[in-house]
Amino acid sequence: MFVERDMALEEWLGETSLFAGVEGVHLRELSGIAMLASYKPRVNIFSLGDPGNGFYIVKEGRVKVFMLSPDGKEQILHIIGPGESFGEVAVFAGKSFPAHAVTLDKSSLVFLPRDDFVALVSANPALAFNLLAALSQRLRQFTLMIDALSLKEVPGRLAAHLLRLSEKQASGDRLLLELSKTQLASFLGTIPETLSRILSKLQRAGFITIKGSEIIIVDRRRLAELAEAGKF
Repeated sequence: MFVERDMALEEWLGETSLFAGVEGVHLRELSGIAMLASYKPRVNIFSLGDPGNGFYIVKEGRVKVFMLSPDGKEQILHIIGPGESFGEVAVFAGKSFPAHAVTLDKSSLVFLPRDDFVALVSANPALAFNLLAALSQRLRQFTLMIDALSLKEVPGRLAAHLLRLSEKQASGDRLLLELSKTQLASFLGTIPETLSRILSKLQRAGFITIKGSEIIIVDRRRLAELAEAGKF
């Protein structure tokens, strides 16, 4: 239940990718309808089929968006971090949420109610352009995921993921795995045992060095070639 309003939200919203460049007056209007709530780890935010009565932006922590097969197998669609939004599609389609969402860590989420937000967008069309850009980026991510799952084998998916993670973290050839091996396996459409074998193989072949949750990219060129080819 959302019970807290944060007077600092106006400035913070202007720093998110979704509302970067939005004029101050519109940020004040957004902060006026935004509600902030804290969640413990592994708390359900919404489930597949729940009414899409608003969307969320992560202020702190991480959220896992995923689907479940009839036999209970999990496929992670997105890991949403600070400043990123989720649940927007249901808001504009006026339908139910198309997936499940659960917190991975202790999290602080900003909730924007559908009816209030749609009213603001109707009065200020510039807001719609920001949301369109965010949804276009999400569509691109889905396209890459479908391409990887359907056309590439697990080594190629893993190589591509490591390269994207290094770009996201902007840490050169050193990167931290943001997910446990079980979660990463789900994200890549495989099982933890297979993932562990491939990580070990990449290390033996001189692609990477593994130090706990830290991975050092030793041969970026070969890793990129593997990501492109999709298999060893």
